[in-house]
Amino acid sequence: MAAPDYVPTTTPAKQRHYVSPPRLADSWVANRPGDLSDHQPLGNGLGVPGPDQGYALALARRFEGKLLLSSSENSSDAVAGAVGVALKRAACFGRAPILADVELAFRLFGFLAPEPTEAFLAWRRELFAGLRHPHHYAHVRHLVDIVSAEMLRISPLEVESVCEAQRLQLMAQHPTTQHTTG
Repeated sequence: MAAPDYVPTTTPAKQRHYVSPPRLADSWVANRPGDLSDHQPLGNGLGVPGPDQGYALALARRFEGKLLLSSSENSSDAVAGAVGVALKRAACFGRAPILADVELAFRLFGFLAPEPTEAFLAWRRELFAGLRHPHHYAHVRHLVDIVSAEMLRISPLEVESVCEAQRLQLMAQHPTTQHTTG
């Protein structure tokens, strides 16, 4: 804001504005012990970073009351697992999660129609048991890692036709590992 004419100014006009230096002396280099040298490491259990990942939880809430759960399943466990898979799908496309990512994850594991077979339900019960607890993070990572990137790249319209075959393939390739629900 300009000062009125009757207010004395002792600073010349040149000194009143910030001027950046013409160039930076040296460019920044990742040389601290915790810095990544080349790129984000890839592999099972490491996850995939992506933007606005917390939004997937808000999207998952839209499915409350619509999930097909057996009497021994908890909706919070279903959300914990499905959100992880949805985030992996969103990161595969290099974007924030959208409703289709969460829907695909729920459909893949039979939480939305078409309803899975009893054998798949037993496998899913064991796989998702207790995932809502923070100390089961490794189990959530395992669940996310068993879903291939190819499966995550199908369109939401193809999900229903592909689900049954993919569910059987998931069961055959990845037997559940026992973990306690605490």
